[in-house]
Amino acid sequence: MGSNSMTVSFPGGKRVNAACNGFEVATDQSRENGGEGTAPEPFELFLASLATCAGIYVLGFCQKREIPHDGIRLVQSWQRDEKTRRLVSIAITIEVPPTFPEKYRDALVRAANQCAVKKTIESPPDFVVETIVNS
Repeated sequence: MGSNSMTVSFPGGKRVNAACNGFEVATDQSRENGGEGTAPEPFELFLASLATCAGIYVLGFCQKREIPHDGIRLVQSWQRDEKTRRLVSIAITIEVPPTFPEKYRDALVRAANQCAVKKTIESPPDFVVETIVNS
């Protein structure tokens, strides 16, 4: 299996796992949604991929400039439309300690905005879903 694909399996209950590049990512549904709550729900992983992607850009910015990243954290929040339950906004706040150089604060935001997951959401790919008979 190449790096441009992953395989999804159903290990039982409401669990759905994805295998990719030698890793397995586990998901489950919450107890409220009929699962056992043993892993994050897929939508939570989607949100986590956005926050951690922004985080890797923030971390890389600091490492490249040898700026200590201790005390830096990203806090992501989101809003949903009450009727449709669709996501309407996502906010990422980068919290820095008082010792973080003021001249780099705006640059940190620009770094986080380079996140590949965010850019994919902003310019979504085409989706193709099909059924084939596996012989």
